[in-house]
Order: sequence, then C-alpha cells, then structure tokens
Amino acid sequence: MLHPISRRLRTCLLSTLSVALPGLGCASAAHAEESQFGYVYTTDLLPQGAKEVEQWATWRHQKIAGYFDQIDGRTEFEYGMTDKLQLAFYANYVWSRAYHNGPFEETTPPEPLSYDRPGPDDHYNAKRFVGFSGEAIYRLWSPYTDPLGVAIYVEPTIGPQFRELETKLILQKNFLDDRLVTAFNFTYAPELRYDWADDAKTHKRWQEETDVNLNIAASYRFAPNWSAGIEFLNEHEYNSYNFSNESNDGYFVGPVIHYGGKKFFVTATFLEQLPWATAHADTVPGAIVGRRIYDNDFEKYRVRIKAGWYF
Repeated sequence: MLHPISRRLRTCLLSTLSVALPGLGCASAAHAEESQFGYVYTTDLLPQGAKEVEQWATWRHQKIAGYFDQIDGRTEFEYGMTDKLQLAFYANYVWSRAYHNGPFEETTPPEPLSYDRPGPDDHYNAKRFVGFSGEAIYRLWSPYTDPLGVAIYVEPTIGPQFRELETKLILQKNFLDDRLVTAFNFTYAPELRYDWADDAKTHKRWQEETDVNLNIAASYRFAPNWSAGIEFLNEHEYNSYNFSNESNDGYFVGPVIHYGGKKFFVTATFLEQLPWATAHADTVPGAIVGRRIYDNDFEKYRVRIKAGWYF
C-alpha cells in the first residue's frame, strides 16, 4: 500500500490550492523522503523498493581568530527496504585549512583531524577520509495516519582512527494539511577516537567522547515544491559515555530553504552560533570567546547543502 504522502504526489489538491495559492494550478506535497531540513531528520522515508543518491557538503567557518575553514563531505546511497524501514550506506571525508584559529591564537586542526599536530604558527591544510557509515531508520508511527510521527535511527561509523554509534529519536508533527512540518531529534552518539594521549605526543590511545544533541525545526510549504523554515541546534560534548565530564555546549540557529522536484531535491541551511555557551569542568581554557565555544566541532558559522536524486 502506498504511503499517504506518496499518494499526494499524484493528487492535485485543487480545493486547498484555490484558497492558499490561487492561480498556481496543480501542486504536490513533499516527496516521501526528501530532506526538508539540513540537520534535523523527519520520519518521512522512501517507499519500499525506492532508491536515492544524496550528496552533502557542510562548510564550517571562523573560530577565535586568524582563519578557519572546514568542508565535510558525504556521499550516500539510500534504499527503502519496506515502507517503514530505510537503509543507507555512505562515505565521509573532510578538508580543512587553519591558521591562528585556536585558543591563544595557536593553529589548531578540527576534531576529525585532531591527530595532526601543526606548530602554533603553521598554516595548516589537510584532507582525509573519515570513514564509512551505515544507517537504519525504522518508523513506528506516521504523522499522516497517527497523532505523531515517531522513528528510531541507528548509524554506526568505522574509520581508520574513529568509531561511532549515533542513535536518534525522531519526532514529527504536521499542521495545515501537511504544509507546515515540525520535527524534533534527540541524538546520543558515543564515539572512540585514536588520538594523542598528551601534549608531548609520546603515545596514542582510544579516547571516549559522546555527542548529545537536541535539535528542532519547522518548515512551511509556501509554493509548489518550495518550503522554507528555521532550524535550532543544541549540541553538547562529554568526555565520557554517561553524561559526566561535559566539555562543550553550543547553540545554533538559522534559516533553511528547500526545493523538491519529481526526481531530485536541494536543501540549504545557514546557521550562526548564539552567544549562549558556558564553561564546564573539561572545557579547554581559552576556547570560549564572547560566550561562543570554538573547540572541537564548534565554529561561528555553518552552511550545509544537500542534494538528492531518486531512481
């Protein structure tokens, strides 16, 4: 049986559009799986047997001083096993350049490249393969047939010096005949990173870290195939697996724009870090400036672009 949102792709909502969008003719709701948000996931999945290729690019810009740029890339293949279960496989890679960007104006590489140790005055430039990831999303309830959309997400990642198991609880609620989509994600992502154990670089060891995020988003379909909205991210890092030894917390907000065609979609999100960061027992000295945190995965600006093709 077709998912209700897929049926909307084949049905012209003439009565609704005659009120909301007069003169524009036939239009359709979003594709069953297209990503309306850059960071926040929804419970919309590919229908059984459908396939998709996605390309992500995330630009991270500006830290404490000097210059800093990082581009995270992801190439992903997704497949609808059933109408409730979606599987994916993807490759992750990163490029970065930095100079006098860290605490006390030292050159510091980003977290995916933290095992590099440039000199404090070096002009750093590097690119690496981060690892392969698998992904499974299982939808328990649909926002189109149940009071609330609920899904569970599991994503293991394995790389040369990195291990992670990212899990999410995904909630979705739609309003205004599904033109307004709201979503919430709770993420718990324990990881191991093989990194230097001390500043003297005498030996490496596997180090524990956990990312805990609470993210919300809303998007409104204002024209056929077009949606726009806002995303808010609340990110925390712990040097443990049990919510102890917190090191960083950061808050980001910004607009998102989305276009969904018959065979492809494009989504772009711009985020700026809010001056809400606080110091914790494990916060690196000098990493908070103007109440913004600039350690590890935190920077002032982010831009993420996602494009997908269905076949």
